[in-house]
Amino acid sequence: MLLQFTNGRPFAQGCCGFLYRPATERETTPRIMLTVQISGIETQTALDTGGVYLVCDPEVADLLDLDPSSGVGSDSLGIRGRKVSGTLYRLPLRLVPDEGRGLELEVTAFVPSLEPYETWGLPSFMGLSGCLERLRFAVDPATDTFYFGAMEQEEALL
Repeated sequence: MLLQFTNGRPFAQGCCGFLYRPATERETTPRIMLTVQISGIETQTALDTGGVYLVCDPEVADLLDLDPSSGVGSDSLGIRGRKVSGTLYRLPLRLVPDEGRGLELEVTAFVPSLEPYETWGLPSFMGLSGCLERLRFAVDPATDTFYFGAMEQEEALL
């Protein structure tokens, strides 16, 4: 059953299950892991309400064949205790529902710049600023369900 406001208007248009597990094999702290599509490529992402942007795993970015000259800027982020430089892109992110309707958003994605000898070793992360703030969402830890809905224009301005 999808969530709704007290006036009956839908809060969520879709929902999907999530995994509650560490983001990598080296970690012990569980995270909410969602399956999403980034420009049509299916991948796992970790929810990071304290983060910014959609931090896109460089391996996923390689599959997208992104051209750095098509980026919308650059930035440096503190990720896991190290400063990482990268390119910003506007990319479509699709939340795939188990129930209801899917949601496609255009989000700001940060793709880390790695040296040829470097490996990333992290999944993609959906941060609040530039990504999650573009949708309405709720988490039900009792059923491992992630609810999502579109932000309406007038509500986004409040």
